[in-house]
Amino acid sequence: MTRTKKRTFKLIVSLGLAAAMASAWAFPSKPIRVVMGFPAGGPLDQHARLLTDRLQAQLGQPIIMDYKAGAGGTVGAQEVMRAAPDGHTLMLANTGVMVINPALYSKLPYNTLKDFVPVARTAMQPLALLVNPKVPANTLQEFVAYAKARPGQINYGSAGNGGSSHLVPEMFKVATGLFMVHIPYRGSAPAFTDLMAGQVQFMAESIPQAAQYHKQGKVRAVAVTSRERNPALPDIPTVMETGIKNFEVVGFYGFLAPAGTPKDVVNKLSDAFKSVMNQPDIRQRMVAQGADPAYLGADDFAKFLTTEMPRWAAVVQKSGAKLD
Repeated sequence: MTRTKKRTFKLIVSLGLAAAMASAWAFPSKPIRVVMGFPAGGPLDQHARLLTDRLQAQLGQPIIMDYKAGAGGTVGAQEVMRAAPDGHTLMLANTGVMVINPALYSKLPYNTLKDFVPVARTAMQPLALLVNPKVPANTLQEFVAYAKARPGQINYGSAGNGGSSHLVPEMFKVATGLFMVHIPYRGSAPAFTDLMAGQVQFMAESIPQAAQYHKQGKVRAVAVTSRERNPALPDIPTVMETGIKNFEVVGFYGFLAPAGTPKDVVNKLSDAFKSVMNQPDIRQRMVAQGADPAYLGADDFAKFLTTEMPRWAAVVQKSGAKLD
């Protein structure tokens, strides 16, 4: 390499470093939009608002929630995929959007690992296994024995085909050898109504709703799907405690940006989320909402997604669920 070429190369490298430093220093230069593919008011929305209120102080810019509901979060994902990759548009997504939809939809308009860059995983969300109070089973072991004696006679409800409330019972069926019939509903509310009425006898649902109805005596929680007991249901054992080995199934929440977002910008966002999540009152309020604080930075979140996708794809395939 000639002396002139060396100088040119050094100049290019210097300019590149200066540009990277400038982008990190300047970011964010305007309000940040957080797109969510689900309606306002649900658990994901509550989680977003809990974190973004503090995130504004960390980043020095307003954070605006933008709801693009539809097709299991697909509409919102497309919105973010097409946004400018400058860090000013983020997506708050869950297990369904990122790792279940790719296996569930035959023509999904986005690729999780190619069209987005992970920023931060913020929470894990266990589920509770519930039975109708009239079912003569006070423990998970008793329910398994009861259901095994009645193959095909036990119905379980879900919020719809392909969601975690459908797939977690499918995993449970495989783990226990049970034969239960799936009854899909349009959302968790009607499924809960029929569980309480006894039209379905079993259901898997997120902790906040499950804990509320359990404490009211309208349903009976018999186990939680996390590795450790949940503070909202401290007297309810984990599935593994009941003797079903390696049964740990939890959903997750995380923030992602469009592919091509500069690494320094991603790191600045990730560090801001980490700072917010280290605040004790935020962690306490997350637990109260039914989500376990579980921060992962950008690189570790990317690795996590890579391992979760084939795991859920296998469950979707076995369940036979498919959407177009």
